[in-house]
Amino acid sequence: MALATRTDRRPSMARTVWDSTVGKKTVMAVSGLIMLLYLVVHMLGNLKIFFGQGEFDHYAHWLRTVGEPFMHQEWTLWVVRVVLAAAVVAHGVSAYQLSRRDIRARPSKYVHKKPRAGYATRTMRWGGVILGLFVVWHLLDLTTGTVHPGFRPGHPYQNVVGTFSTWYGNVVYILAMLALGLHIRHGFWSAAQTLGVGSRRRDRALRTAADVLALLLTAGFIAVPVGVMTGVVS
Repeated sequence: MALATRTDRRPSMARTVWDSTVGKKTVMAVSGLIMLLYLVVHMLGNLKIFFGQGEFDHYAHWLRTVGEPFMHQEWTLWVVRVVLAAAVVAHGVSAYQLSRRDIRARPSKYVHKKPRAGYATRTMRWGGVILGLFVVWHLLDLTTGTVHPGFRPGHPYQNVVGTFSTWYGNVVYILAMLALGLHIRHGFWSAAQTLGVGSRRRDRALRTAADVLALLLTAGFIAVPVGVMTGVVS
């Protein structure tokens, strides 16, 4: 007699959490905070360019030797890259699936055709798309040098100055950083609500923190191309 096989296996806890709306929002919040932490560190590192070529190039070299001798050269950097890439993918996938779920939940017909998505929602969606495209361009520009005509491997200071000596390099970067600021402004507060940190009493403080954080990061990143354009960095 053939043994019966069960086809009604219960999904795992991780799968159950991921399939839920709350689970996807939590993944978005946590992955967003991981990327935010990276952005703060990355911005502070970028500002070293104002201390001269030697300081900036030394910092770029140090990034490849963090953890030595326990970690081999660039191992720590690759760990950071893998974690960051996983956070970006998790954030993007959960955002896309939540967006599709929201669209499917809408009534098929409206008496008055008014979009349900508000300003914050539209900003987050389109801002995410803009930032995703920018990340690809940024890597091709300053990591691989594919779209950087004068790219010189091992010369980060000169590569950055070269990028921001072109009008299109400045336009792409500054527009992306403005989109980043808006994304952080709405995303930080939203993440706090998702993770249960928000409350009526803390709402004003969280919104202020989101505004300040977005402003500081935007200004910090934009300071570099402005410094090159004004000749402060050359």
